[in-house]
Amino acid sequence: VMCADPATTEQIADLTEAERTALTGPRRPIVLLRRRTRPGGPRIADEVCPGSPHIGVLLPYTPVHTLLFGLPGDPPGPRVLVMTSGNRSGEPIVTDDEDALTRLAGLADAWLAHDRPIASPCDDSLLRVRPDGTEQVLRRSRGHVPRPLRLPVPVRPALAVGGDLKNALCVGDGEHAWFGPHIGDLGDLAGLEAAGRAERHLLRLTGVTPTLVAADRHPGYHSARLARRRADELSLPEPVSVQHHHAHIASAMAEHGLDGARPVIGVAFDGTGYGDDGTVWGGEFLLADYAGHRRFAHLAPAPLPGGDAAVANPCRLALARLWAAGLDWDPRLPSVAACSPEELGVLRRQLERGLACVPTSSMGRLFDAVASLTGVCHRAHYEAQAALELEAAAGEAREADTVAYPFGYTDGPGPLRCDPAPLLRALLADRRRGTPAP
Repeated sequence: VMCADPATTEQIADLTEAERTALTGPRRPIVLLRRRTRPGGPRIADEVCPGSPHIGVLLPYTPVHTLLFGLPGDPPGPRVLVMTSGNRSGEPIVTDDEDALTRLAGLADAWLAHDRPIASPCDDSLLRVRPDGTEQVLRRSRGHVPRPLRLPVPVRPALAVGGDLKNALCVGDGEHAWFGPHIGDLGDLAGLEAAGRAERHLLRLTGVTPTLVAADRHPGYHSARLARRRADELSLPEPVSVQHHHAHIASAMAEHGLDGARPVIGVAFDGTGYGDDGTVWGGEFLLADYAGHRRFAHLAPAPLPGGDAAVANPCRLALARLWAAGLDWDPRLPSVAACSPEELGVLRRQLERGLACVPTSSMGRLFDAVASLTGVCHRAHYEAQAALELEAAAGEAREADTVAYPFGYTDGPGPLRCDPAPLLRALLADRRRGTPAP
């Protein structure tokens, strides 16, 4: 939501001094704030950030925003507005009036056009303030790019095109890296065209002539094909393919100024990333430096029935996790009750036959499964819904129980496996005792 001023913000959210500084600074990011729920006070509609104790808040940063709230002497106007970027979910921002009339048809009741073309689209940056007052940037875009970041080690002139999801380009040269704006997903032509425009703009601004192109290692990603095409157009060697979770850990190393002289133990938990063995990784412990990595432990894998279809149905992920752990599908479990008899039958046959069931070690998918087993979320209607609602429920119960669920581990040939079966058994025991999820 966009608030007219900090005083309005304090009516709907808790605001620390560090959060106020971030909110009112020249970069004007979206800041995640804890929702205020005082009895009798102003409140945001339940449909705004449903199921989350936090709301994203920003202040006006353009003249048109100021006009929407009203100038001095104008009749009283709104003090809080729900704002969203001009794009469909996962797509890049629409910046052309004619394009907007087509791509955003059915989403808007009115249109505000301008005679000045948008030269470089840039989404809002997003951050949260840690308890110690430092900022954690969750999406680096307007106000942060293309401001260079200093690197702890020099790099050759390079273009990194990233992966297909939440794409953002990066150009590096010497001791500096320049990020492009947040683009979105590259699953359609609009995303690929936006990536091309962002690349040309970034190279023109920085003056870097790449001698190397890098991309996510997933062979089926559009970004990998884009990297091969750009390397060919620039007469460069084959692109460097980077393992997804190694990239996460290397970026954290660079953020903290490590020169890579000594390897680190890196922990990378996320939803999905192409693994070295061709399976879906996402719960990884890597021994890594900038040059390479070794997977020495990971979350024990479970089937991902139906691939992306399972991600939208946490109840299926829960049952797949129980199946992998050798635990029964008790009809009294919320995850079982959320599925029709037909769905349960198809899912069981799918798991027994291994049909379209790529193994995944994703910690994000385990969060989804637990969200369903606790009755928090069975069907996801937006990205990361189950995990966000589980986090919100856990926050409500922070003081109620300090006992952690256990993990097991298996020690054999190859990497250690962190086994969630003991966790699942303990969780089911709590369910049988009637322990509620907030």
